Amino acid sequence: MVAAPPTPSAVDADTVSAPADSRGVAWWRRWEIPTWLVAVAIYGAWAGLVLFHAVIPWPLLVVAGAYVLAWHFSLQHEAIHGWRSIPLWLRTALVWPPLGGWLPFALYRHSHTVHHRNHHLTYPGLDTESVYHREEDWARYSKAWRAVLMFNQTLLGRMLIGPVLRLRKLLLTEGALVRAGDFRNGGIWLRFAVGLAAVLWFVSSVAHMPIWKYYLLMVYPAFSLGLVRAFIEHRWGEHPEERVASVESNWVFGLVFLWNNLHIVHHLDPVLPWYEIPGAYRRDREGLLRRNGSYVFRGYGEIARRWLLRPVFIPIHPRGSPDKAVTPAARRGA
Repeated sequence: MVAAPPTPSAVDADTVSAPADSRGVAWWRRWEIPTWLVAVAIYGAWAGLVLFHAVIPWPLLVVAGAYVLAWHFSLQHEAIHGWRSIPLWLRTALVWPPLGGWLPFALYRHSHTVHHRNHHLTYPGLDTESVYHREEDWARYSKAWRAVLMFNQTLLGRMLIGPVLRLRKLLLTEGALVRAGDFRNGGIWLRFAVGLAAVLWFVSSVAHMPIWKYYLLMVYPAFSLGLVRAFIEHRWGEHPEERVASVESNWVFGLVFLWNNLHIVHHLDPVLPWYEIPGAYRRDREGLLRRNGSYVFRGYGEIARRWLLRPVFIPIHPRGSPDKAVTPAARRGA
């Protein structure tokens, strides 16, 4: 049985908890060997792809590069919640290199920890990963901007322009802090710049891969692939568990997402190691689907068939804030 929804402190990325009593636990689980193997595979595959980029056909480079960099992002996600057999500083160091080329790990760790306050899920301004907008904000948007946001609600749109919208949101958020005289993230961005310079030095000077090629054929496709997972994983529901999806996909997607596609398990037990998620899901599938209102899909193929070109929902939040009643217009939109 998966544990009850955690409190915010249960998923605090800065909390280091000792491993559970390991007596009788297989050594490979006690030391989280599957996670170490994934880390070795990611960094080895990344180095191989950039070093041999010139002899790899570009379609294959796009597919493999997207997979490996999205996999690295999943490893960063695992380091936020799990990998508790090693101290925080070490797991941070192991996933910190900015291979993805756009987001400092420290900012991701903070925003994702806020996202795991389950009672705030989907609320704009409270959930850092929400795609919803307050009804009054939506009414003020231009028709062109609404059209952009609605295109982003299709799977094709999320993959094509979703990365640009995410970058826009990041720049607006960080820019607002700077304009307010708040430089709290200055050190984070400085360290990120140094790390990114080292990554791009290896890409361009050691592997002789043009930086534009790295971003166009590896970074952007990886960003898009990551947004495929995020596309449908949250929607509005009266109860927090009903806001979290389960996508019963195959091992190809399961591995790249480290089984975070079975998202209901992750939100109910965020410190559960990634390789134990499928077993937990199989053991209590019926109970989990009762809790999330049968918010389940048979795979990403089903999602693509239904919403590749059609908006999954109008992104007006039915309430806008936890203490606001549902309005008729927002109810129609959601």
